[in-house]
Amino acid sequence: MKEIINVAIDGPAGAGKSTVARAAAKALGYIYVDTGALYRAVGLNALRAGIQTDDADAVTATLGSIRVELKFENGEQLVLLNGENVSSEIRTPDASMAASNVSAIPAVRAFLFDLQRNIAAENDCIMDGRDIGTVVLPDAQVKIFLTASPEIRAKRRYDELIEKGQQVDFKDVLDDLIKRDYNDSHREVAPLRPADDGVIVDTSELTLEESINKVIEVIGEKTA
Repeated sequence: MKEIINVAIDGPAGAGKSTVARAAAKALGYIYVDTGALYRAVGLNALRAGIQTDDADAVTATLGSIRVELKFENGEQLVLLNGENVSSEIRTPDASMAASNVSAIPAVRAFLFDLQRNIAAENDCIMDGRDIGTVVLPDAQVKIFLTASPEIRAKRRYDELIEKGQQVDFKDVLDDLIKRDYNDSHREVAPLRPADDGVIVDTSELTLEESINKVIEVIGEKTA
């Protein structure tokens, strides 16, 4: 029986994890799993309900009445919130900050934990997030920490939002990113950090294509 291959890619906001992981998964024939999208869906639900996303008790109270699912169509991941495709709606700056807030809540992490583990148990996959190599898939054959300088990451995020037609200010994007970095790395539950046996890939000086090729190269070396 063929061994199932799991690749964990962690890193801070704006490091290009989703873009790089998606492209690498496509090249290798793996399923791509964006776990950040799951937290964004929980955060979006709280925003829609008018709940403060850093109010742990209020957010936890919503979990019993929501269903978050991942659906794969033609290799692409869709995020469903109570059956509604919210794949586009979860990509706003508000949803990003909401995701950072709700991801610090233990009950939310527990709520999504089994979903992530079950997907990985059944599929060759590249899963990205904040604590995949350290908590969700500690036995993954490949663990990568993808990063870049805050300014480079903010510029990438800014360009992405402008391209989508959103009116944003670069300084606001950078400030939000720095705040999220702090929140993600200082939270009590599963803080953002490289796995002890992970490979750090800094993409500050790399093009997108070079970043993708570097990740594919690391995966090849670790699974040879």
